[in-house]
Amino acid sequence: MSEAADVFVYFNFRSPYCYLASKTMFEIFDRFHANLIWRPLGSWDGRSPPEVALKKLPIARQDMARIARRMGIPVNPPPKTTDPTLAGAGSILAEKEGVLRPYIVEVMRQEWAYGKDIGEEQTLLDIAVAVGLDREAFHAAMHDAQHQESLKANWEEADAKGVIGVPSFVIGEEIFWGQDRIDYVLEHLREMRLARL
Repeated sequence: MSEAADVFVYFNFRSPYCYLASKTMFEIFDRFHANLIWRPLGSWDGRSPPEVALKKLPIARQDMARIARRMGIPVNPPPKTTDPTLAGAGSILAEKEGVLRPYIVEVMRQEWAYGKDIGEEQTLLDIAVAVGLDREAFHAAMHDAQHQESLKANWEEADAKGVIGVPSFVIGEEIFWGQDRIDYVLEHLREMRLARL
């Protein structure tokens, strides 16, 4: 039996491209039983800085809308002021409790399909309960200083590896940037599997 590969996933809940990735990235783990090494980010980490984002926003939203239409998924962007930090911190508890996948899918769905502000505690608390997390434990996790520091450390790790944006998937020295690179991740894992035969 071949050894499962570690796939580091650098993910910012505010990124529209992470929303698109949330619809397809789990194939990596379903098909190849790879180890998901979860690396959530907060604030602007992994995204264009505010001054660039302001200019980039109209183009990015057009681009995302085209991709979403082709994928057959709805898009209703959240408020521009939405901060992903609490969602990222809360995801650490979701991973610990074994509900990371439904948490990611539901946070992104509420944010990008329904336009909810995931920077608001109530929105995230409702999502947490819906995926089976304890409300009080999740509230504490969102505001846990160590969790929030982990988000920053994750970006420092990503930056040291050469990651320049989200979503990014890192396998060894190979960096796959963007939701449109997931097919290449699958191809790489397939080649790794064949090499072990």
